[in-house]
Amino acid sequence: MKILIADPVAQEGIDILKLDHQVDIKTKQTEEQLMEIIGDYDALVVRSETKVTKNIIDKADKLKAIGRAGVGIDNIDVEAATQKGIVVLNAPEGNTIAATEHTMAMMLALARNIPQAYMSMKQGKWERSKFVGVELRGKTIGILGLGRIGRGVAKRAAAMEMKILGYDPYVTEEQARLVGIRKAQLAEIFSESDFITLHLPQTPDTKGMLNKAAFEKMKPTARIVNCARGGVVNEADLAAALNSGMIAGAAVDVFSKEPIAADNPLLSAERILFTPHLGASTEEAQVGVAVDVARGIIQVLKGKTAQTAVNMAMVSSATLEAIKPYFNLAEKMGTLAVQLLQGGVEEIQVEYNGEVSGYDLRLLTAAVIKGVLAPMTEQSVNFVNAYHLAKDRGIHVREIKSEDKKEFANLITVTVGSTDGRHLVAGTLLGDRDARIVRMDNYRVDIAPKKVLLICPHVNRPGMIGKVATILGKNKINIGGMQLEQMAQPGNNIMLIALEVEPGSAVLEQIAAIDGVAQPTVVTF
Repeated sequence: MKILIADPVAQEGIDILKLDHQVDIKTKQTEEQLMEIIGDYDALVVRSETKVTKNIIDKADKLKAIGRAGVGIDNIDVEAATQKGIVVLNAPEGNTIAATEHTMAMMLALARNIPQAYMSMKQGKWERSKFVGVELRGKTIGILGLGRIGRGVAKRAAAMEMKILGYDPYVTEEQARLVGIRKAQLAEIFSESDFITLHLPQTPDTKGMLNKAAFEKMKPTARIVNCARGGVVNEADLAAALNSGMIAGAAVDVFSKEPIAADNPLLSAERILFTPHLGASTEEAQVGVAVDVARGIIQVLKGKTAQTAVNMAMVSSATLEAIKPYFNLAEKMGTLAVQLLQGGVEEIQVEYNGEVSGYDLRLLTAAVIKGVLAPMTEQSVNFVNAYHLAKDRGIHVREIKSEDKKEFANLITVTVGSTDGRHLVAGTLLGDRDARIVRMDNYRVDIAPKKVLLICPHVNRPGMIGKVATILGKNKINIGGMQLEQMAQPGNNIMLIALEVEPGSAVLEQIAAIDGVAQPTVVTF
């Protein structure tokens, strides 16, 4: 088959493709030029330079795979590719070691003032006393995010005789302990850590996680390392904390806007060092992503699934047509179930009842896993790698099928469990497309899994609904819907409120302070 390389990639990846296929290298092509030639090719390899637009994909009559030699796929119209049956794949693990080692390099450079000392010597100075550093041995490192990179940092920190704390709400204490990490809550990590390193995806929950309130809880000797995502740190608050001496230093590789904006407050901050997003920039990583994407393309061209595909795996058209309406429901059920759970996920059980049980449902189960894992990993979770990522985290996945219809013609029941308990979510479709959550643990509910859900247990007494609604109204948070369910304990109800936007921590504190209200929970879909 014919493969087009549209951007420069490592020769090692090209050599793998050449073993069985014809490879043409044509870089710096315009959209019009690619539209003219893409119809001759079975696979396309790009990095970040080439934009694979819908116009190009519409002309790609033979194309079976688009491979991105790297992680980000913003330059590929994945939706257009999916609609045309083209597998899009990337290489999310090829740069894991590079990012891990860059974190350690940044931490060491920060601890020993290496960039500042270098610049001083370049100016002809000899200022030994000015650049006295600190040792890593015996210090406490707090690792936020325990995916592959976070665990890799922990392994290297252990070799340097550091004490290791880890935060990841979706990793169990046992899973953390097996890699030498003592799991801790954010408050403990903030107050005890000498170094704090971030390895989290940017989500609504993690955006701005390190802010003024967090810095105020830290030691004045604390140092921050961010090689994850720029938006996880409030850059203005970090600059203020550095300039005031609230914390001792920071090393930053990623920024909220890249290239870094000239008015970014970090540029003028004290006790900080930068690199221009070099986390994945090693010769070995470039080879790694090229080799990984080449192997994935070969799998697709053989008619097999690629583990790193970011869109749908290949199934029969009949099966896909039958189960397609359930994808959104399945993913949202996983999202709801995991946010109800306290502690790390250890098991996921998906039960299918009714007519839908007669199909190959591995993709639907993958959608559930995707919903569970997406908030807890820095990696892109998709329909192909979901099972692999669950296994990698020690999560047991079980699928059950039954033709018994129970209450509905078709019903999906998702149960997630940990050592701290289990939560059940059941859902169905009303009509052909209207997704509904119909059971949540022991409660019969009717929830459209959209936007934000506020779950508010409370004592059943007059005025409770009004008090909660008043707080939301004063904070200009619109209520999209509300329902009440009686809890198992007499005299107590549970209030389910659909919201347009997520309430902040201050609003939740106001609601929790109402006499008779238990701890409210926010679920974001």
